[in-house]
Amino acid sequence: MLVLSYDQSYLNCSSSGSIATFHGALDFIALGGAGFASQRTTGEDRKWNLSEYDGIELEVEKADDKQYTFILKDSLLPPNPENGREQSTISYEYNFNVSSTQNNTSNTLIFIPWNKFIATYRGKKKDDAPKLDPHNIKRISLMNRRWLSFIHRTIKLLTISS
Repeated sequence: MLVLSYDQSYLNCSSSGSIATFHGALDFIALGGAGFASQRTTGEDRKWNLSEYDGIELEVEKADDKQYTFILKDSLLPPNPENGREQSTISYEYNFNVSSTQNNTSNTLIFIPWNKFIATYRGKKKDDAPKLDPHNIKRISLMNRRWLSFIHRTIKLLTISS
C-alpha cells in the first residue's frame, strides 16, 4: 500500500500473478493541486528478461477516461547510504488512457512496443538516455498523475494482464 497525504492507492494481484487491479483515490484539492498514485514491483533482486517479446501488452478491463503511465526500469541503485532512501534512475514511460465509451462490452488491449517507451529522469524527458534494455527489466510500475486538465478525481478499476 502506498499512502500519499490524503491519498491511497492499491494494487491487488490475482493468485496466478497474471492480473493486477490498480485502484485508489487522489484528492488534489486537499494536496494543493499536487499528487500522484503509483504502485510498483518490490524487491531489488528481481529481473525479467523480456527480450524475446516485441513489447508489453496491457489488457484494460474497466476504463475510466483517466491517463495512466506504465513504467519500466532496467537499472536500480542501492539505497542512499546517508538516509536509506531509494536513489533515482532512468525510467521508461508510456502514457495511455482508454475511453469508457469505447470500452463498453469488451476489454481493451494496448500494445506498447519497446521503442515507444520514453526515457525520463524524475519525471522529465531524458533525450540522451540509453534505450530501454528488455533483457534486464528490474521494476514495473503503474502511475496515475495529476494532469492540468483535472483538479480532483478518483481512480477506478484498471486491470492489467500479462
